[in-house]
Amino acid sequence: MLFYRAAVDLSRATLNYLAGVLRRYRKTIRSPWRRLNAGQQALLVLVYLRKGETFAELAAGFGVSTATAWRYVRETVKLLSARSPKLGQALRKAKKDGLHYLVLDGMLIPTDRVKADRPYYSGKHRVHGMNIQVIASPDGTIIWTSGSLPGKTHDLSAARIWGILRELEEVGILTLADKGYQGAEGPLITPYKGKNKPESQKQANRSHARLRGPGERANAQLKSWRILRKLRCCPLKAGHLCKAIAVLQNYEVAQG
Repeated sequence: MLFYRAAVDLSRATLNYLAGVLRRYRKTIRSPWRRLNAGQQALLVLVYLRKGETFAELAAGFGVSTATAWRYVRETVKLLSARSPKLGQALRKAKKDGLHYLVLDGMLIPTDRVKADRPYYSGKHRVHGMNIQVIASPDGTIIWTSGSLPGKTHDLSAARIWGILRELEEVGILTLADKGYQGAEGPLITPYKGKNKPESQKQANRSHARLRGPGERANAQLKSWRILRKLRCCPLKAGHLCKAIAVLQNYEVAQG
């Protein structure tokens, strides 16, 4: 096997943050010694999430077994996912922070499922994957991400399953969404549908898209972590991966 030096486009602050999370966890469970120290484990996990390398490649690069690399990633993703806010908590904080509106959008995480796995097939995207719901601020900051549902799940159905519409109504914060959520109850505003719309509706749709567009960049931020471009692991882990990545992405952005 050949080896080479490579870079990861993340800040040192993000590495230190994740290493600190792991050090505190190791101290809590009284696990002072491992093959890799907390900083090395943090780097291994960041490489996996950001670059999407396989466990075999990670293991070779960091001098550990494939099983150890898998175990380190699973442990760290679990710790980060637990730091992701609950839906109600995230919405209440958004309102307290003075956000005038939010943006709700669905995202499909492609998987390597075979054709026989029909529940994972999205007719809209024509690919097998998992449906993730993302709520973002008007500037694209990730507020909250949902768990995962099979790719065939409609966005509006997913929003109802996760209780998003109910929580939005309780908090009373205006939320913009695309046409996939049309028919939703509560403070969710979607564009007008249909052909030959009057000019007033066309103008409303243009304004709606202009306000919604920056918020929908949150999905692009998540997809910049290459592990989410095509999952090779169990599809049910997609939700935990998104939550973990959202925590890291928000921290990375906060560091400027």
